[in-house]
Order: sequence, then C-alpha cells, then structure tokens
Amino acid sequence: MIRPLSAATFTFFTVALLATGGAAMGQIAPEPEQIEEMLKGPADTPVVMVNLLRFKKEADAPDEGLSGQEAYGRYGAQMIRWVTSQGGRLIWSGRVDSMVIGDTDEYFHQVALVEYPSRAEFLRIAGDPRVAEFAVHRTAGLDMQWLIATTASTELLQAPSEEESDG
Repeated sequence: MIRPLSAATFTFFTVALLATGGAAMGQIAPEPEQIEEMLKGPADTPVVMVNLLRFKKEADAPDEGLSGQEAYGRYGAQMIRWVTSQGGRLIWSGRVDSMVIGDTDEYFHQVALVEYPSRAEFLRIAGDPRVAEFAVHRTAGLDMQWLIATTASTELLQAPSEEESDG
C-alpha cells in the first residue's frame, strides 16, 4: 500500500533536494519517488536505515576549517540524540576499512545502522523542523550518501526443507 506523503514531509524533502543540488553524483537527499518507494515497505514494523556515508575532504560553510567528517559529526551527535528521544536507536556505526567482495567505483568512509519505530516515524523524525537547525553540518560535511531502508528477516537463517535440498 502506498501512503501519500504529507505536505510537510514532501516540502521538507523537496527543499533538501533543491538545497543540495538535486540527485547528482553526490546525492545526499532523497528524490520524492525514493520516499514513495520506501513507504511501500511494511508500515507497522521497525525499519533499519543503512547509512553509507562519504565525506568531503574539507567542509563547506558554516564549518570551514573542519574536515567533512568533523562537520558531519556535529550533525550526527545531535541527530542521534534527537532520534533516541523519539524512540529510535543507533544500532552500530563504524568506519569502512576495505571492500572485501564487490567491485564499484563508489567508496564510503562510514557505515551507520539506525533503527526507527516505522517508516512513517522515520519521515516524521527526519522531517522535523528541529533537524533543519543542525542539518547544515550534514550538508557542509557530506559528499554522498546511500540510505537503504531494511526490514528484519530470518529467511537466510532457515535451513532448507528436504524437498528443497534434494533439488
């Protein structure tokens, strides 16, 4: 079921998209179609957002003189406090050391797993006007992001039935 975006959520993400120059190579804001696709997932279950982050070498205003990672850190610390105050949680965060399997020209510096109570709650939390106050540090430091919505699954942990293993 596709749930329509609220006017406030649509406006927030449209402004974020325009402010960051759109979905160019260094995309850091979602396209409206990406939000609509995310909302097709299970509505009443937690969603874990997989954040793949690439930082600018040097941060833009208002964080000149800092690295992109340092500027993003100013955003990240405030965002995690906000997310946890709203019922979400940081599951794990760490730096990317190397790619073991895969071949791509894209690279990332950091990975973070953040759980939200639901997809709608993710949009509410991320779209809150308070976030815009400190999101300037995100924009100043972030070169590119992949944000992947995931739902818990045990399918990979189940042994095949006898019929499946005979085939």
